[in-house]
Amino acid sequence: MIWLAIDTTGANCTVALRLDGGATRVASEAIGRGHAERLAPMVKQLLADAMVETRDIARIGVTIGPGSFAGTRVGVAFARGLALACGASCVGLSNLAVLARQADKRTPLAVLHDAKRGEVIFQVWSDAGVSAPERRNVADLPERLEQLAGAGIAVTGSGAACLPDRFPNLGMVELDPAVMLAMTGELDPANHPPSPFYARPPDAKLPGGVEPA
Repeated sequence: MIWLAIDTTGANCTVALRLDGGATRVASEAIGRGHAERLAPMVKQLLADAMVETRDIARIGVTIGPGSFAGTRVGVAFARGLALACGASCVGLSNLAVLARQADKRTPLAVLHDAKRGEVIFQVWSDAGVSAPERRNVADLPERLEQLAGAGIAVTGSGAACLPDRFPNLGMVELDPAVMLAMTGELDPANHPPSPFYARPPDAKLPGGVEPA
């Protein structure tokens, strides 16, 4: 089966393709902003170079955050639309889970996203399982992590730099396209829908105070 993975949640615009037989192709540009303008042309070029038609794609994985609010919306909307057009299933990839996978199943591990304004969003992977995502003030974070997994828990992600040196920092921030593709093929779309996982609620509201989906 042919899988496509997309990430627009950070400074990079990344698309990755897994072909029948397991060969992969990746295109990634560090653009900062402008994902909406670059994403479709990058996907089109990647498919053309691999001589793949959109109708051949069986599954699409898209990173859902936490990350850039605008970038997350661009990627999720594009992936949903493309999946609908080509009849592919669509899988949501949590950025925290991708980074945890890149840590090669090390436990205990906390993956942290810097949500700004003195807050961090994190999850913990331990022998007991995976904790639910939490948002904490940076000042409360060390105590909470040690409460969940004890002293010596390793950390990674953009929020790891907020912690004291006693937490071993694996230093991983960038998402690996190979891991994104692997998770695209492995995860059940029914349990991992392409729904945005925002770092914080949007400041703008729809009429009546409704938050955008």
